[in-house]
Amino acid sequence: MRAVLTVVGKDKTGIIAKVSSFLAERKVNILDISQTILQDYFAMIMLVDLTASTVALGVLADECKELGNKIGMSVHVQHEEIFNAMHSV
Repeated sequence: MRAVLTVVGKDKTGIIAKVSSFLAERKVNILDISQTILQDYFAMIMLVDLTASTVALGVLADECKELGNKIGMSVHVQHEEIFNAMHSV
């Protein structure tokens, strides 16, 4: 199963390291990643594989929100099909 993870907020050192470590601890594999900095704002989107994950998607979503609060960013994850349905025209 694949999911889309987004991270948005004020740029600071260590965002990618913290998010990728968080995912690795849960056996979530990063398939693709794109990130950019727009003036002082950081935006990242990841396509991740949850096949070997040690937590269910719902639990991961809650933990992503907690991670976001901890690092001062907005961190969200949702199933790839839901993401695609919400962003198709």
